[in-house]
Amino acid sequence: MTYCLGLVVNAGLVLASDSRTNAGIDYVTSVSKLHVFQPSPDRLFVLLSAGNLASTQEVLNLIRRDLDQPPSGLSLMSASYLFEAADYVGRINLAVQCDRGPALAAHGVSAETTLILGGQIAGQPPGLFLIYPQGNYFAASPETPYLQIGENKYGKPALDRIARPELSLEDAARLCLVSLDGTSRSNVTVGPPFEVAIYPRDSLALSYRLKLPQDSPLLAQMSQSWNAGLRKAFEQLPRFDWEAPPTADVPELQTGALAASS
Repeated sequence: MTYCLGLVVNAGLVLASDSRTNAGIDYVTSVSKLHVFQPSPDRLFVLLSAGNLASTQEVLNLIRRDLDQPPSGLSLMSASYLFEAADYVGRINLAVQCDRGPALAAHGVSAETTLILGGQIAGQPPGLFLIYPQGNYFAASPETPYLQIGENKYGKPALDRIARPELSLEDAARLCLVSLDGTSRSNVTVGPPFEVAIYPRDSLALSYRLKLPQDSPLLAQMSQSWNAGLRKAFEQLPRFDWEAPPTADVPELQTGALAASS
């Protein structure tokens, strides 16, 4: 299992992923799931992947082949709109599933891969698309500015409460790391290194690409700070009607009387 997410804000995009992959309970390793493509100076794409690793690598290889040997039809180089790029990646993904799926299914293995494509083509706004194994896709929106693939349920609450288009890129990156950290705490199949790509709107270049290992001081500080903040918020929740106030003062007269009688 894995966990990847993308967040689109007014200032640009943040895409993040874990790096854990497994092929059985006794074989766990790390593989990057964040892939950057810049076929020309007027466009940049970031692809996140979750699912069958072999299928993912075949999709990536076919994308790279089409950049080296441009086909007559659509590719990341020829797309004029981001949705066309999403359609192109979706078609490749579907072709791989159809080609490999039946043989793998006969052995109880799924060939499916789900993808998130983010980026920008000059003259068009940046965007974020979730691409299904079946080849269809949908875009993030101002109402729901984030997309998730893989083990998404544990990291979703923080996104639902905080994600909004007005966030700065730095806050969006912190939110993505909080979501990744929360997921890794609840599911051992998700874990560091965590990768984060930050893309400022209209820059056509990543401003930062981070890789945070298990022993990263920044990751540890962020996790501890978030946990402490949650505990403090919990302790400050309103009391039930039948509960005594947290610190009830004892009248001085009664205290003195008790002292005198002891």
